[in-house]
Amino acid sequence: MKHRTALPVAASVSAFALALVLGACSPGSDDAADGDAGATISHIHGVAVGPEDGKLYVATHDGIYTPDAEGHPELVGDRKDDFMGFALGKSGAFLASGHPAPGRDAPSNLGLIESTDTGRTWKDKSLSGKVDFHALEYAHDTIYGYDSTNGLLRVSSDGVTWDDRASLTALDIAVSPRDPDTVLATAEQGLLRSTDGGRTFAGVTGPAPAFVSWATQDALFAVDPTGALSVSRDGGAGWSERGTVPGGAPQALTALDGQRLVVASQDGVYESRDGGKTFDRKLDVAASGNH
Repeated sequence: MKHRTALPVAASVSAFALALVLGACSPGSDDAADGDAGATISHIHGVAVGPEDGKLYVATHDGIYTPDAEGHPELVGDRKDDFMGFALGKSGAFLASGHPAPGRDAPSNLGLIESTDTGRTWKDKSLSGKVDFHALEYAHDTIYGYDSTNGLLRVSSDGVTWDDRASLTALDIAVSPRDPDTVLATAEQGLLRSTDGGRTFAGVTGPAPAFVSWATQDALFAVDPTGALSVSRDGGAGWSERGTVPGGAPQALTALDGQRLVVASQDGVYESRDGGKTFDRKLDVAASGNH
């Protein structure tokens, strides 16, 4: 494996992003209850919609949750780990990383873990004890992961053997739906782009987002630390403002296509079906500051 150095990146991301990155690495705080009517969720790290069941899944500091029949958060499975990076992989499998719940006998860094039953059970895939992926993306039959433990981008075709790419400090990553070599990363100095599969990065003119999600080639969404949402139809060359995501500072963003996206903010998980023009609240979130 070759390890190449990218465009120099500051030792830390913005104050907001740094709090997001580091705050979630503290021991579990049991913020979320087990799905009864009084349950609350906070410290969100990822959102996804199951391709088979159409359910909303929310990865948090204390497990993965989905709305129950009454719309209250319900714990999926029995693991209340700190799920950091979270994405849908091949055939809808859940990919995740993070840290075990307090008291659970497991390495402090989970490496890459996988669930093939929508989060009810998990198995170790690779890098257990070695890596905490703070961002995961699956595209072109390839897993792209931002390894926050070592500050670099890693790429794998099978989730077991990894190729080390650029060294950088990032909060989120996105991959072009058309070109596996075009990778975006959010960093302190703004949006970064790679055109060589994440081996090197250069700055991109435009918004300085906290989170990005590239649903289709003509639907690249970005949300900044204030919640301002933008969309690019040409892969980031030009941007159009879409307004502001409800609920304060964002915690996670996932676009399913050019019209449907899900975003977690400080007071709720919201869904838009008109490209970010309007949002409906899907779950309440307990405000808890940066996660």
